[in-house]
Parts: sequence; C-alpha cells; structure tokens
Amino acid sequence: MEQQIFTVTELNDRIKGLFELDPVLAGVCVRGELSNYKIYPSGHHYFTLKDANSSVRCVMFRGNASKLRFRPENGMGVLAYGRVDVYSRDGAYQLYCGNLTPEGMGDLYVAYEQLKAKLHAEGLFDKALKKSLPRYPDRIAVITSGAGAAVRDIIRVLGVRWPMSKVIILPVRVQGAEAPPEIVGALKYANKHKVADLIITGRGGGSIEDLWAFNDERVARAIAASQIPVISAVGHEPDVTISDYVADLRAATPSNAAELAVPDQSEMRENILAAEIRLNQAMRKKLMELKNHLEQIKNTRVMQTPTGYIDQKRMELDFIRNRLVSASERIVSGHRHEFVRLAASLDALSPLKVLSRGYSIATDEENNIIRDSAQVKVGGRLNLSLHKGRLKCLVEEKT
Repeated sequence: MEQQIFTVTELNDRIKGLFELDPVLAGVCVRGELSNYKIYPSGHHYFTLKDANSSVRCVMFRGNASKLRFRPENGMGVLAYGRVDVYSRDGAYQLYCGNLTPEGMGDLYVAYEQLKAKLHAEGLFDKALKKSLPRYPDRIAVITSGAGAAVRDIIRVLGVRWPMSKVIILPVRVQGAEAPPEIVGALKYANKHKVADLIITGRGGGSIEDLWAFNDERVARAIAASQIPVISAVGHEPDVTISDYVADLRAATPSNAAELAVPDQSEMRENILAAEIRLNQAMRKKLMELKNHLEQIKNTRVMQTPTGYIDQKRMELDFIRNRLVSASERIVSGHRHEFVRLAASLDALSPLKVLSRGYSIATDEENNIIRDSAQVKVGGRLNLSLHKGRLKCLVEEKT
C-alpha cells in the first residue's frame, strides 16, 4: 500500500477536522489559572490557562471580551468556557474562549471589588470630599426611573415631610446597558443647568444584576464630580453599591433618602411651638423682674422725698469739698517745707556765703578762676571778688 503524503497545511487541516468532530471539544469548560494575559489593540484577549503540570493557549475575541464584567488578572483562578480548535497556520491547538468566570465567586462580585479598590485608591471615597447637604433645600432633583416604586416613595415622603421643596424628576433607565449613560447624562444636566440644590439618585431593590448600573465606573465618577450634593439611594438597606461610597450621603432606601433630604415639618412645628412656650415664659419672667425692680425704685427715699435726696447729695458734696481742701493744704504745706529745706541747702553752697566769711575769689582778665599760682605770671593782672566790691591787682611776685 502506497503511503499518503500530506503537505503541512493538509496535515493541520486534517487534525483540525478531527477536533471539530469531537462534541466534547466543541463546548468545554476548563479550570485553570490565568497567565501572560494581554489585550491587543484589536480588542482581542490572548492568555495562557495553566495548572500545576500543563498549560494551554487561549484566545477571546473582542465581541466576547467586551461582555466581561470584571478585569482578568494574572494569577486569577477562572473557569473558561469555549471550544478547542486547531490554528492551522501554526499547527497548534488552543481554546477559543467565549466566557470567563472567576472561580469561587461571580464575575460581578469580582468587578465590584476591583472597581471599589480602584476608586478607593484614587481617594473618591474620602470623607473630606463629601459636600454638606442644604438644610432646607428649595429644589430637589430625583434621578431614577419615572415609572418605578422608588420615585413614588420619594415624592410621597417629601410631600409629607417638607412640601415646600419643589421636586424635579429626571427620568432615566436604572437597569440594562443603556442605564449608566442615561444616569451620567442626567447628573451632568442637573449640574450644568443648576436645576436643584440637592440630587437624589437610585432605584428600588433587586439582584446584583438589577442594581449593576450603580456599580458602573462612569456613574461613580459622575456622582463624585457633581457640584450639587448627591444622596445615593439604591436598593434595600443590605445593598451597598459603588455609588453609595462616592455619594455625599448614603441612604438605606429611596424612602430613607427623602427623609434625610429634608426636615420634618411636623417636628419643626413642634419645635417652634416649644420655642414659643419658652419665649413666653422667659418674657413673663423678665416682665416680673422689671416690675419688682420698678417697685423697689418707687419705694426708695428719692422717689418718696426728692428734696431729701438733693439735701443728702449736698451734704456729700460738702464732705468731699472739705476733704479736697484739707488734702490741698497738706500738699501745699509739704511743698513749702521742702522748698525751705532746699533753699537753705542752696544758700549754704553759695559762693557769696563763702565771701561773707572773709574769703575772696581771684580771676584772670578772662574771668577764669585762679586755683594755682602757676596760672598767672609776674606783672599779670588779677580781679579779686570780695564780700563787698571788687579789686584789680598787679602781680609783683609769685611764691
């Protein structure tokens, strides 16, 4: 029997045909760990799926990759669903993956945790970024489904608690692929046109898939960027979405969001009535105090005998005047004695006092006092000041 000879292409095509005939390989689920995960500009994802002993090459084309709701990472354990086939050009078989699911947890949960960690690292959950809610909002924008129970609950609670606020409904889809861009658009519209003082966005309860629009990164960033304070009210109390973390305030339910948004008019009315009672009591107390004070003034001596008050003040004035006169006389007397003492001291130091005791003062022709004979020359002239009169002298000799 003559042996058949194949070209390389023919051999690969034959092997490819064998793969295509196996129904198991046409729809297989493979457990493994992601490795060498790469996303090409074309949008196709290429990676290796491995376990402790073996590995297989995998590819996920752009159409299927765009449906992933989490970000695959190297080292992540997954279940890969697809078909095994031969790539004829290289003669290698690979898994053509149609879907990936994180092993042990749902893909939505992984996507949720990944986005939560990412935005937390960027600081979008920082409490310092949270804006204060207006105490008495004039206009409230509600971004939710126009036909859902959530919007009816919000309108009902707002109407009961604080009907003075105007409610503006910005209807959007809150579920499905179209929901995130519509919610983002409504948030941007509300901020651009400043339609409200406060925004409430959210929806009623549901599964994680139903609430997924509020775990969308675009919605989270739009809420964080809002200049108008935002209350997030998604699902029921146990449900926590990414929107709850980035919003300025998280409400357990849409009804609770309405309660947090406005004060309770009944409670405020009670507070006003209580304040009115306290004010009346304070006024009555003050009036009683003033009345008692007036009664005391009325019973004083000055009010009973006005002239007696004047006489009393006249006596006080005389007493003060006498004290001032006595103080002035003491001060003048003290200064007089001090003056006499200083004058006596000054008189004792006076040169004229010395002259009266027989001494004289000699000065030269320039009136310089002569203290030493060396200051004058023989034949020089001196002036002598006596107790009475002056002498002009001629120096005949120095000793």
